[in-house]
Formats: sequence, structure tokens, C-alpha cells
Amino acid sequence: MSHQFSVYEMARQQLAVAAEYLDLDEGLHQVLASPMRQLIVHFPVVLDNGEVQVFEGYRVQHNSARGPTKGGIRYHPDVDLDDTNALAMWMTWKCAVANIPYGGAKGGVRVDTKQLSKRELEKLTRRYITEINSMVGERSDIPAPDIGTNAQVMAWVMDTLSMQQGHTVPGVVTGKPLELGGSEGRVEATGRGVIVAAHEACKGLNIDFTKNKVVVQGFGNVGAVAAKLAEESGATVVGVSDALGGIYNPKGLPIRELVDRFAGREGGIRDFRDAEQVSNSELLELPCDLLIPAAISAQITESNADKIKAKLIVEGANGPCTPAADHILDGKGVLVVPDILANAGGVVVSYFEWVQDLQNFFWEEDEVNQKLTKIMRQSYASVENVMRAHKTDMRTAALIIGVKRVADATIRRGIFP
Repeated sequence: MSHQFSVYEMARQQLAVAAEYLDLDEGLHQVLASPMRQLIVHFPVVLDNGEVQVFEGYRVQHNSARGPTKGGIRYHPDVDLDDTNALAMWMTWKCAVANIPYGGAKGGVRVDTKQLSKRELEKLTRRYITEINSMVGERSDIPAPDIGTNAQVMAWVMDTLSMQQGHTVPGVVTGKPLELGGSEGRVEATGRGVIVAAHEACKGLNIDFTKNKVVVQGFGNVGAVAAKLAEESGATVVGVSDALGGIYNPKGLPIRELVDRFAGREGGIRDFRDAEQVSNSELLELPCDLLIPAAISAQITESNADKIKAKLIVEGANGPCTPAADHILDGKGVLVVPDILANAGGVVVSYFEWVQDLQNFFWEEDEVNQKLTKIMRQSYASVENVMRAHKTDMRTAALIIGVKRVADATIRRGIFP
């Protein structure tokens, strides 16, 4: 996305910090700092009015030392190669922190989906996936939904790749509708994982979760689910926002009603009358105990980190805090539960979906949620232990675990030929 700095550079800086703790060999550090494979495609789509428009798309595979690569497909006007590289790298560490047998990938198309009809969106999806089909496959690289894509888009992806193979290949993509081999619990998985991480953090800080005042930036899939589950757990959600701005009520917001009326409807949330309207930047600085940034990257920076009032930040989005912000927050004693741990619930249940597809045997939602909660808790405990052992912040601790697991796998495999 068009930031004043490179998000990929930010991801590489984070890797460099972990590499120092691990005393990584310089050559191995170079391997982990570079994406394994990048594909840029330009492809035409015939619009409903008969005009032809050319779109730019990407697929980046960062590392496959621990298994097939895995990562979302993002449709957004600001998608670029720099962002896609960063997101693919973060996916590698995220899968390693959760200890699931995947490497990281990411893809995207630079497009404003609001300008497309449903038929145009379908044609764009089918053409994009055809352009990158040399990279994707159920044993090589498995896409999933991200910003601007959903279960319907994943259904088109699966159908397109199945048509090209001549038989149905459900395991080639996750986040699919249930009718096509999707998993129970997948839609809520990322938000659910965020709240499990928040509960674990509160235990570590000796905070009663039900006493928390919570602010959530982003009311899409992740933010809306996290807000709803926080409310169901007894916390009071006092502020939420979407891309156009947010609302605040210190006495609490009726999240269930907001989810039913506004989730996924950009700008709709400001129609809610019984609250004060705030901008997205003001929302981050509201008085609260728990802040969940669940929108896009680089929202908490050097310029606003000092104004954050929350004592606990749990990252629902990828890369919402810049390294400079991390430094300021750490100095203030704010615990930041990093994205590669906090929002790993989505990829964990994507992994469950893939396993179910490969064996054509499906689990009930309770089983999915129990398995997810267990993995999130185990991952949280591992990161907390490393954080204490190295006397460092939580992001560095998570990176130490993720990077070490990928480095160890790379060393064990050796470098071909």
C-alpha cells in the first residue's frame, strides 16, 4: 500500500532483529530475507460495457522449507509488489509460530472492486488465477481470502483450477463456502484467534477480561468477529470503525446489533446514531484497556504511538504497528501481541480445511474451535516463554520462534544441488 515507507523494508528489519538474537549465518539470513518466487501478471478483462481493461496482479512465494506455501489473495487499489513481499514473509513466520506445515505466500490484484459488477469480478478472478496457475496447487501453493475477497471469490478460484485439471480439486484453496469443501468455523477463525490471544494476554497481565474497555479498528471479517466475541466474553466494546471512520460510546456499543446491520458495509457504521462519531486516527487514541487494530498495515506509527492509551494491543491486521511505534509502546509498558501470533487463527483453520479436503472427511464446528483454541494457547505460551527468557518484547519473541523453525528446516534440508 502507498505508505511513506516500505512495508517490505519493515518486515526485513523485523527479520534482522530476530537474526541477531539467533546469531544466524549471513547466507541463511539472505535466504530468509528474499522471496523464493515472484510473479507479476498483466491481464485483460472485458467489462460489461464491452471495453477491455488491463489489470496488474501478483503472487509471491516467500519460503517453502516447511511445506507448501499458503497465503491470501487481496483485491485493493493499493496492492503492490512491496506489500505482497512483506505479507508473504509474515505468513512464513506466522505458520511457523503456529507450528503448522506451511510456508508463506501472498497474492493480489490492484483493483477497486466497488467499480466492478459481480460478473466482472468473476471474470477478473478466473483470469487472474489462470495467469498464476503455474504456481498454485493443493501441494504447492494454496490461496485463501484476504481484503477485498471472500468465500465466493474462493469458489471461483477452485472452479477455475478444477476445470483446468479436469476434476474437482477442493484442496487447492481455503476459505471456500461449506458446500464446496469449506470448513466450519473458518469465517470466524481469525477474529476468534485474536480474542483467544487477548484472553491469554490478560491472564499474563493479571487483568480480568470482563473489566476491559475495548476499541476495534476495522469492522470487516476480523474486526467484527473480534468485537462480537469480546462482547460475548463480558468485555465492553466502546469504539469501532470501518474505512470511512468510527463511532465511540464510553458506556459501550451494542455490537451484535452493529454486526447485523453494518458488518461489511463500508461507511455504514457511521449511520449508528447513539454514539459519537470519530475519525480512524482519533479512534486509536480513545481511552480503553484493549486496542485491536484489525484494518490495514502501518496505522500505529511514530507520530501517534505516544497518544495510545490502551495497555494491551492485539494485532488483528498484518503489520499495523511500525518498528518505531513498537519502540515507543515498549517504552510505555504497553504489551503488543504481534500479528504473526495474534491473527494466526485464520491460517490455522485454513490448514484444518485443507486437511479435511485432502481426506474428504469433515469436522464439526465445536471440534474446529477447540483445536484452534488449543493451538493458539500453545503458540501464545511458547512466545511468552521466549519473551521472558530473552527479556524482549513479544514481537521479537514470536519472530525468534518463527525464524528459528524456518532456519532449522532450511539447514536440515540443505541447499540444492
